[in-house]
Amino acid sequence: MSNTPLIDQLESGPWPSFISDIKRMAKTNKMSQDLLGILELSYKEKKTHWKHGGIVGVRGYGGGIIGRYSDCPELFPNVSHFHTVRVNQPAGWFYNTSSLRYLCDLWEKHGSGLTNMHGSTGDMVMLGTTTEHLEDIFTDLSEHGWDLGGSGSDVRTPSCCNGMARCEFACIDTMAICHDLTNAYQDELHRPAFPYKFKFKISGCPNDCVASIARSDCSVIGTWRDAIQQDDAAVAEYAKGGKVDIANDVVGKCPTGCMSFNGGKLAIDNKNCNRCMHCINVMPKALRPGKDKGATMLLGAKAPIVQGALLASVIVPFIKMEPPYEEFKELIAKIWEFWDDNGEARERIGEMIVRIGKGNFIEEVGLQPSAEMVSEPRSNPYIFYEEYFEE
Repeated sequence: MSNTPLIDQLESGPWPSFISDIKRMAKTNKMSQDLLGILELSYKEKKTHWKHGGIVGVRGYGGGIIGRYSDCPELFPNVSHFHTVRVNQPAGWFYNTSSLRYLCDLWEKHGSGLTNMHGSTGDMVMLGTTTEHLEDIFTDLSEHGWDLGGSGSDVRTPSCCNGMARCEFACIDTMAICHDLTNAYQDELHRPAFPYKFKFKISGCPNDCVASIARSDCSVIGTWRDAIQQDDAAVAEYAKGGKVDIANDVVGKCPTGCMSFNGGKLAIDNKNCNRCMHCINVMPKALRPGKDKGATMLLGAKAPIVQGALLASVIVPFIKMEPPYEEFKELIAKIWEFWDDNGEARERIGEMIVRIGKGNFIEEVGLQPSAEMVSEPRSNPYIFYEEYFEE
């Protein structure tokens, strides 16, 4: 094993270190041994020793494999290739132990043995293999019912919270939606044809446990459009018990000021509620999401790469999201068609909307404007809609 005084320091902090994980695998894996060496060299010289070097993949697929090569193969021959394989994760990230054992055994056989559970897209990420192993990996995965995830300018692997499987607040069946979209968009997922990447993330309620509003081009967040369900007796119990200061901890922190409490009765102006979930999270025995459940659809989130970070904004205030999700898919088709025609190279859909204007985008995809589409309606009073008159 390489002498690695610089990266050894990464094991000295209070948190678990990825260096310790690599060292554990390096006891039996030559690729992991050389990975330690090239990392130490990068820390010493203060520059990366990975280069792109070319496109690699499996036959018939344009995505799923991220090519990585070393620029010093003579020093570390076992990581001259160090490709990443993305494996399409099950909805909600539910695995049984036999599936996990199979994946680990596969990667010890064909790669470095190192995995990332899970990448920001959602996939199980298998780190480090060589070009000659790629087809064998894909064949083995396919025979065991697995598939590759997305990479490049395509639909990235849809991901979701585990929704109704474990969460009492879930307003939509996130896992069913995620599974359906994954199957419906196989061609778009495996064969890059877009200006840039496109991510779906589905959250069961406005708590948004998969951070879809910050990380996905298309965010589907469970919500309700009627009144919050309220149990006055349970509210009184919270007030009586003293564990919750309703006036300060609930009413005082309502972002829209839609609540009031007179010491005995909690009143909610539901028309002004923006579904932030704070009151429900604080008093779950007294307040629940409404009964008329569906989802809000948002577009445009991204991390700061080509341009700065963007949060998603509302494009459809409420949609029922019931199988077979035809209304949702028809809108997605219109959005993709317009993006294909008007998006620039490596331009995320949120960046295109900023460039051309949200009003123009809404008109082109056939939606009617609504107040909910305004990104910051309470801080921006200057909202204008064009009016068309037929002569």
